[in-house]
Amino acid sequence: MSTWLPLLPFLCAVFLAAGLVKGVTGMGLPTVAMALLALRLAPADAASLLLLPSLLTNLQQARGQTAAGPLLRQLWPMLLAIVLATCASAGVLANSQGPAARLGLGAMLLLYAISGLGQWALPPPGRHARWLGPACGAATGLASGATGVFVLPAVPYLVSLRLPREALMQALGLCFSASTLALAGALAGHRALSTSLLPAALLVLPPTLAGMWLGTRLRARIPPQGFRRTFFLTLGVLGAQLLWQAWPRG
Repeated sequence: MSTWLPLLPFLCAVFLAAGLVKGVTGMGLPTVAMALLALRLAPADAASLLLLPSLLTNLQQARGQTAAGPLLRQLWPMLLAIVLATCASAGVLANSQGPAARLGLGAMLLLYAISGLGQWALPPPGRHARWLGPACGAATGLASGATGVFVLPAVPYLVSLRLPREALMQALGLCFSASTLALAGALAGHRALSTSLLPAALLVLPPTLAGMWLGTRLRARIPPQGFRRTFFLTLGVLGAQLLWQAWPRG
């Protein structure tokens, strides 16, 4: 019997919740999925499991309602930096089955929650975008390769560009797609991509899509501030839980 089969109800619930968050906010699927999966799986296995659902949903988001050419011309240095830095740091996630990866993931989730609850916002980059975009991409890639989470500082930076909402959603899809593809390739290069989890990844696609469908319909009915606060508080609790579990005790 497959080792993941007894976990299938848990996995489906995780991806239903992650899909719902993505449907409401346009992001958060890998963040929520990694936070919950890491409670039961090794971080490298959790990352392997979420790659397919994350890639398919992010590619769909990256298509957007308009041609992606103008955004690609604007963001390609940042996307390239994400890919290179993810490949450079993926050995951390690939080779750490112990507490180190969970500590990094917990710290990243907690920092993201604090930044979200504090509503930290970067000023528009202006003429500094030429170097700040690649710098944020590199930092995001380093975090992605080490923890499997690719939100900081990419999301605050993209928000600081003051793009129209649809363009912002498309830009997020492009960055998350680049991160997912780079992480998949890097884990495969380190022989840490758990191909045995591919059947499970296929089976969690329906609850992921169902969660996204439900989230898009709830988007207009849920108070944005209330949902945002609940989302970040939940991530903060999960991050603190991972830190507590992984913290070395003398």
